[in-house]
Amino acid sequence: MKIAVSQLNYHTGNFAENITKIKHSITKAKKENSDLIVFAEMAICGYPPRDFLQYNDFVEKCQHSILEIAAECKDIAVIIGSPSFNKTKKGKKLYNSAFFIENGKIKAIVNKTLLPTYDIFDEYRYFEPNDVFNIIEYKGEKIALTICEDLWNVDKHPLYKVTPMDELVKLSPTLLINIAASPYNYEQNKIRKEILCNNAKEYKLPLVYVNHVGAQSELIFDGGSMVIDNKGNIINELKYFEEDFLIIDTAKPAIDVNKKKYSQIESIHNALVLGIKDYFGKLGFNKAILGLSGGIDSAVTIVLAVKALGKENVLPVLLPSRYSSDHSVNDAVKLAENLGCKYEVINIEEAFNGFENTLKPLFADRPTDLTEENIQARVRAVILMALTNKFGYILLNTSNKSEAAVGYGTLYGDMCGGISVIGDLYKTQVYELARLINKEKHIIPKNTIIKPPSAELRPEQKDSDSLPEYEILDKNLYQYIEMSKSPDDIIAMGFDKEIVYKSCRLVNISEYKRHQSPPILRVSPKAFGMGRRMPIVGKYLL
Repeated sequence: MKIAVSQLNYHTGNFAENITKIKHSITKAKKENSDLIVFAEMAICGYPPRDFLQYNDFVEKCQHSILEIAAECKDIAVIIGSPSFNKTKKGKKLYNSAFFIENGKIKAIVNKTLLPTYDIFDEYRYFEPNDVFNIIEYKGEKIALTICEDLWNVDKHPLYKVTPMDELVKLSPTLLINIAASPYNYEQNKIRKEILCNNAKEYKLPLVYVNHVGAQSELIFDGGSMVIDNKGNIINELKYFEEDFLIIDTAKPAIDVNKKKYSQIESIHNALVLGIKDYFGKLGFNKAILGLSGGIDSAVTIVLAVKALGKENVLPVLLPSRYSSDHSVNDAVKLAENLGCKYEVINIEEAFNGFENTLKPLFADRPTDLTEENIQARVRAVILMALTNKFGYILLNTSNKSEAAVGYGTLYGDMCGGISVIGDLYKTQVYELARLINKEKHIIPKNTIIKPPSAELRPEQKDSDSLPEYEILDKNLYQYIEMSKSPDDIIAMGFDKEIVYKSCRLVNISEYKRHQSPPILRVSPKAFGMGRRMPIVGKYLL
């Protein structure tokens, strides 16, 4: 049987665009005499649809779209994901389903059994789990059709009480198909491949796996759809971070594994570029603005934005104050020129003086402190947001994960923005990304990379005045945030007790700030935002 694998970039709720892409792939598969074409989980509506699923009209549009696609299914069968109504009147009103369509008709609907409700997933909020197991017979194959998480219950300590493949294998399938919406993080691809290969090997079945590609809000999908033989060997692998199409003949599968291998930092780079591009494109914007300080964070952010949107669509604004060093201004100018971007320089001194004079009667003789530092950050934000409103930009937030973790940022100041580009990268990872950017061509000025990081909001200020060195802080934060280790666990690993308790406490007391932050492009296994849900007023470690 000839199977077409269609790896597409869907847009949540954009039925017209999604259907157009799907029909185009069906036509392409027909021309190649394919018997079956397979699309991803929730391909009809995009993933995750979240509370759009609360609206019957949204789900009904999914059903109409399925029928429209079915009309195209002459001389070819289709497997495609969509929500469907639960007609049993028991349990939740929806299923997460895979539709098998043949000769213009829906011949079978397979519902997802294992509904992930952890990290960024919240499927049990919407869907009823499947408890009926059947296979699909087509063109001499007996297909075990599964949906994403259905293949992930293979841990030594399984999360779920039932393993769908243990039930399906009793029906003697000859082929395993898994349609998925598996988001990217920099550890996910290795884990995903192990899970899929282990399934193929365990059940002695060839496996066709189809994933999403593209970004939906803060989630990024990396693609990497693949075909695996019954011994657990990957024999075909589609591209990462872009749409792709493949036809495989189950009778004589040709080995064509993707030769391009990405390092972890390269995959992060590609994910963030895709995340920016789709965030803007799917919102209907194309122009970005950001404050360019001469520091490493804004430098990396602007390079990624230019790669995603084009130099003509990115406006860097230099906003020097009395504390800005000449080399920072010069570094920012040099970077903008290296990228070919038009830039603006707006000195904030006059505006800052205005606030100082206005507040002087109230502040009286109180000494200068963090208040004045925050005023500078907020003056910059007001200017950037004014330009955003007037000219139709989206402001890029340039804060990193280390700063967001410990609250080293100003609410309504440098924490402003429509999207946080590097908010899921620790400071040490930002430096690593900068070195990657400069690997082939010197884009970011050397001084930006080697100078001590500073907010430049008071004389001779350095980040290390307030925080441990980032090499130490980031390792500590990774254990606390990504690995969910307790302070005592981290101390037992050899970390300094005082630093551990200070940094963990800072993470907890800064939760209220992060709740007011822009959405963060997710690249780690545990990003701030939808994947990490902490109480704002909790007392733990305070």
